[in-house]
Amino acid sequence: MSFKEVAEVRPYSTKELAQIYGVCDKTLIKWMKPFTDDIGEKRGRFFTVAQVEIIFNKLGMPYRIKGEI
Repeated sequence: MSFKEVAEVRPYSTKELAQIYGVCDKTLIKWMKPFTDDIGEKRGRFFTVAQVEIIFNKLGMPYRIKGEI
């Protein structure tokens, strides 16, 4: 049995999202590029909650395996 640490839907910066997915900023931006029309332009430093939901839907819900029993 594994325990999963699931990301919470809240405003995130590009760097925070990259850390959640376990990649660098540039890789995350490349992954999101095909979906820029759907995601929309980031206003300020953070993606909005609605944008984060779209990112999670398009790229898949991020999670990390925390440990096993």
